[in-house]
Amino acid sequence: MYHVPVMLQPCIDALDIKPDGVYVDVTFGGGGHSRAILEKLTTGKLFAFDQDADAKDNAEMILKDFDKKNFELIPENFRYIRKYLKIAGFTQKVDGVLGDLGISSYQIDTPERGFSTRFDADLDMRMNVEQAFSAKILLQTYSEEKLHRILGEYGEVKNAKTLAQALVRQRANKPIGTIQELKNVLEKYAPKHQYFKYFAQVFQALRIEVNEEMTALEELLLQMTELIKPQGRLVVMSYHSLEDRLVKNFVQKGKFYGEVEKDLYGNFYTPFSPLFRKPQEASPEEIAQNPRARSAKLRAAVRNTAL
Repeated sequence: MYHVPVMLQPCIDALDIKPDGVYVDVTFGGGGHSRAILEKLTTGKLFAFDQDADAKDNAEMILKDFDKKNFELIPENFRYIRKYLKIAGFTQKVDGVLGDLGISSYQIDTPERGFSTRFDADLDMRMNVEQAFSAKILLQTYSEEKLHRILGEYGEVKNAKTLAQALVRQRANKPIGTIQELKNVLEKYAPKHQYFKYFAQVFQALRIEVNEEMTALEELLLQMTELIKPQGRLVVMSYHSLEDRLVKNFVQKGKFYGEVEKDLYGNFYTPFSPLFRKPQEASPEEIAQNPRARSAKLRAAVRNTAL
């Protein structure tokens, strides 16, 4: 297994798995969470989504230990969850959906994928390597205004405007095509003694934009009301405040912005009820063993019965 699953037991507990239930792991990755779900199924079924072509090899490894009737990997972006479940022949409601958002350890640790600041490689950052748009293309084509927006919004970079100007100036002289070439620019604008944090913020912003991560998450969540059966579970783990805010608002209000809506009788109704008031976080022991767990926030909710 190439990915250490974060908060594995809390995720499985929150899903409240029934042996004959139907579940969807929308972020298969290294398969750690999927394996734990499959261990609890008898006649049930697990569908897993992952647009990364490398996930297929890992799925084949996991299937050696389980009945193939219990598992199906769908090699697509989770934003199209309803469409591809129908194509797979499944048109009912499911008992639970699990999402471990962000980037897998495997993707970070593979230099040529261009996700990590630790290696030098082409600026790629595509989760789906078949798509044309990459971080390199983004840096060559985006206007100063668009760069400013994504650096500030997705990376929470404090000097986003100044950095956007610098990136545009740099590419006029020489294209920014590799991780090291980008870091050479960033070093001049990073706060003292905060180089690694600054690099991480910028890389996060580029990765989110390249993969349309926020839009995909919104599209996924908006399908949960129709997909999950009453008393079913939605379990989502996020790694930065933008994702967590979307999940929190959806769980609490059934929408991303504005207030909870009322029905014809003036009663508040939300499709989901949170399982716990605050997001769960990894234990100090887990963080010591797996630093990726440090920023994880786990939210879970139960699907309410429709009015």
